[in-house]
Amino acid sequence: MQRGRDHTEKMEDFSKKRRLRVCVATCNRADYSKLAPIMFGLKADPDSFELEVVVLGSHLIDDYGNTFRMIEQDDFDIGSKLHTIVRGEDEAAMVESVGLALVKLPDVLHRLSPDVLVVHGDRFDALALATAAALMNIRILHLEGGEVSGTIDDSIRHAISKLAHYHACCTRSAEQHLIAMCEDHTRILLAGCPSYDKLLSAHRREDHMDIIKAWLGDVKDQNYIVALQHPVTTDIKNSIKIYELMLDALISFNKKILILFPNIDAGSKEMVRVMRKKGIEQHPNFRAVKHVPFEQFIQLVSHAGCMIGNSSCGVREAGAFGTPVINLGSRQTGRETGENVLHVRDADTQNKIYHALELQFGKRYPCSKIYGDGNAVPRILKFLQSMDLDEPLQKTFRFPPVKECISQDIDHILETQSALAVDLGGTNLRVAIVSMKGKIVQKYTQANPKTYEDRIDLILKMCMEATLEAVRCNCRVLGVGISTGGRVNPQEGVVLHSTKLIQEWSSVDLRTPISDKLHLPVWVENDGNCAALAERKFGHGKGVENFVTVITGTGIGGGIVQHSELIHGSTFCAAELGHIMVSLDGPECSCGGRGCVEAYASGLALQREAKRLHDEDLLLVDGVSLKKEESVSAIDLINAARHGNTKADAVLRTAGTALGVGIVNILHTVNPSLVILSGVLASFYEKPVQQVIGQRALSSAQGIKVVTSDLEEPALLGAASMVLDYTTRRTY
Repeated sequence: MQRGRDHTEKMEDFSKKRRLRVCVATCNRADYSKLAPIMFGLKADPDSFELEVVVLGSHLIDDYGNTFRMIEQDDFDIGSKLHTIVRGEDEAAMVESVGLALVKLPDVLHRLSPDVLVVHGDRFDALALATAAALMNIRILHLEGGEVSGTIDDSIRHAISKLAHYHACCTRSAEQHLIAMCEDHTRILLAGCPSYDKLLSAHRREDHMDIIKAWLGDVKDQNYIVALQHPVTTDIKNSIKIYELMLDALISFNKKILILFPNIDAGSKEMVRVMRKKGIEQHPNFRAVKHVPFEQFIQLVSHAGCMIGNSSCGVREAGAFGTPVINLGSRQTGRETGENVLHVRDADTQNKIYHALELQFGKRYPCSKIYGDGNAVPRILKFLQSMDLDEPLQKTFRFPPVKECISQDIDHILETQSALAVDLGGTNLRVAIVSMKGKIVQKYTQANPKTYEDRIDLILKMCMEATLEAVRCNCRVLGVGISTGGRVNPQEGVVLHSTKLIQEWSSVDLRTPISDKLHLPVWVENDGNCAALAERKFGHGKGVENFVTVITGTGIGGGIVQHSELIHGSTFCAAELGHIMVSLDGPECSCGGRGCVEAYASGLALQREAKRLHDEDLLLVDGVSLKKEESVSAIDLINAARHGNTKADAVLRTAGTALGVGIVNILHTVNPSLVILSGVLASFYEKPVQQVIGQRALSSAQGIKVVTSDLEEPALLGAASMVLDYTTRRTY
């Protein structure tokens, strides 16, 4: 609370101060795509900020497209243009370029006298900027520090982080790396990548086919490849070899290809020679370009059949579209990736790269937001406004690294990592924002529509409203988890076959429309399995390796956890616990069979028996009354038994025995160490089930513990747990 008050006081004091003079320095086409959204944000608030723009590096070189022009086209006034690149494209030229920049920068920085210099990433030009500003006592805000890629870029990136006074990082891991590097956690902002602010809202343009046609001619959506490979300065010879093998594989693959020239790092000149030796610029399948405007590049990547190379765009931006990516070599292998990235670390043969193309081309993956949620720029602007220019400029380092970090974020409050949980029941459709600790921050309930179209529309509408509310609640939504009745293929996110309670709900792909609309990864699971997942993360099953959850509600269901993993079965119908047969000739079940546990012990079965007794005038006894005949329910049967109705009591004893026998069968089949009863009837059934286990189970299974769940919303919590527990790495 004190931190929040201090921050509020700082913001009030700041409003009385002069505008903050912010200098943004951009070196190349790649870093401009990250810096431009911030520059637009600064320019849009002239009362708070005074923007100065410095352009240097490859922006000013004709061979790399003279990309400073796109900055001018964006209507930014460029205060200084510094020619800092020494041509040669080798290691010595990179060093000389850093030296030339250090010679030219002091005059510019002295003239501009910025309060803050914004520097991006890990380029050698950025190292020169950070060095000059640090030595001239200018505060530095470093974007995208703390990340790990796997080349010399790591050393440069970390060196800039040590020179910088403030940090705006993209991922939780990057934040932890900065803290481990002894950076002051109060000066670290977990913002997300600024480019996501633009690409998440702009990549689905109606004119995308016109853009594709302009660059590649007549080619179908998702039937072309984007290639972008840069040299690895610590292993130039091998990176050139990989580049040559990639070109050979692409020629053999025989698809339309947009290939961008490599960056200006040492080794790029040799890579261009390889390209021209193979005639790529004249090849009918290739379009070789030096630069593509970012807005158009978004369209090309998002609609590509595949992206190949070692550009950070492949492991960062492409994940937001679900575009398949093949990452070649070591340049990006340390980065966090979504499941769309296939690593070919040892790309030593053409066949290996060709096989990777066969595996990835034309696929589509869930959208990933590892690197941002589209709200980075407002966070960064607020972060800049909160800077106290009266604080000492000298950095302080935190030794040892802080284990339990409190990162600076919006209003200096750590955003809560959260999930959107969706529960599709027979009657209601519910959506909730669930925090990492299992707290339901907000919950929305609507009647479940009867048709597929209305149901999908309502899910999307409720999820969109929940994501907006999440921002207001300072929650960062990591993905969407869906709990639904019926048989589910969780690998594909498809409802294979629904229960009778949910109409028009078979062979339904839930993942694709929701992921496309929200730009979030989506998980789908059966409601019984969700109850087991909820217990595993938040309930009695936490830390238990083998347990079974049995849901006792309208129907009977559940989930089986073995070795801490759900059992799905070969056709995704494992753990249909309600359809364990306990009698060869029992009452008819909703599945069409007879003698199932559900036909005896479910809420519907008890309601059926209650109505039968009521119709025969055998239900009501002293102390039990009904207002309306149609309101007869399982609860009325239980109340009648409690008031001495022997026939109602006999029905309940039979139901308890049937459920107990079903659970005994489970104990003898999978031998769990714990049985968790969940649902509205759980507390009623706990004692009868324990009695049946004691009477009928093998002696080795009689000691297995039976408990009633403490969770109020197992379906929502289980759906959320799929998101909150998710991590993925794919290696080829």
